[in-house]
Amino acid sequence: MDAQKPVNVEGGPVWIDLGTHDIEGAAEFYSGLFGWEFREGSPEFGGYRMIHKDGLPIGGAMTTLMGPDGPSEEPLGPTAWSVYLRTADMDSTLEKATDNGAQVIVPAMDIADLGRMALVTDPAGAAVGLWESGSFDGIENCARVATPCWFELMTMDFDAASSFYRDVLAWDLQQNPAQSEAAPNVRYVTHGTGERTAAGMCEANSFMPEGTPSFWRVYFGTADLDSALSTLEELGGTVLHPGADTPFGRLATVADPQGAGFQILGIAEQYR
Repeated sequence: MDAQKPVNVEGGPVWIDLGTHDIEGAAEFYSGLFGWEFREGSPEFGGYRMIHKDGLPIGGAMTTLMGPDGPSEEPLGPTAWSVYLRTADMDSTLEKATDNGAQVIVPAMDIADLGRMALVTDPAGAAVGLWESGSFDGIENCARVATPCWFELMTMDFDAASSFYRDVLAWDLQQNPAQSEAAPNVRYVTHGTGERTAAGMCEANSFMPEGTPSFWRVYFGTADLDSALSTLEELGGTVLHPGADTPFGRLATVADPQGAGFQILGIAEQYR
């Protein structure tokens, strides 16, 4: 089946990247698990490495041991996956974001002619990237085996987060019937419905331990969850929550050998 891009709507996910203190170890792990290609990074972009699947970009990776002042012996950021949301007007979005309780972590910057990026924390504390496309429009292969297949905000303040993403990033907040049936006491909304569904937002404080920070997470697809989990452990990864049936397929929560968490979701055969 042909590759596809994420849903192209304002505020929808457009890119992901991995910050890690062991980029070579991460490259070996994800290449073994998903067959990804980590391409050598250009010095022009600080060694940032593009990740490809089947020849198409699906994300990026960068070392956390490098900063504006050069190499560091200690990581300058968390080992984690980040999600970037699409904006047509970076300056306007950042202004609205700060007016609505966000904190700017990385101000808007040009990435050559590729586009503009920024990083903020939403009012509930979740870090999220913003991307205004130039010549590069982000992920080109998703919703397939070994590619990103879902993007989700786990928020500890659902009311603040839903207002923020609605007012700042034009989220079309919709109830998800299947999710509501599976967990009736947990509020869950999506950005759009049907084929225009771009991402989800979950009321995580209803079941996560007190003090857990809000965060974005990424799901990657697999044809065989049990086999993928076995391979993951052989490669040094950790299964945090084993495979469980959901209305959307079998799902597990895992971490790579460096500690970055993500989800693995069994993809229905028609989407492989």
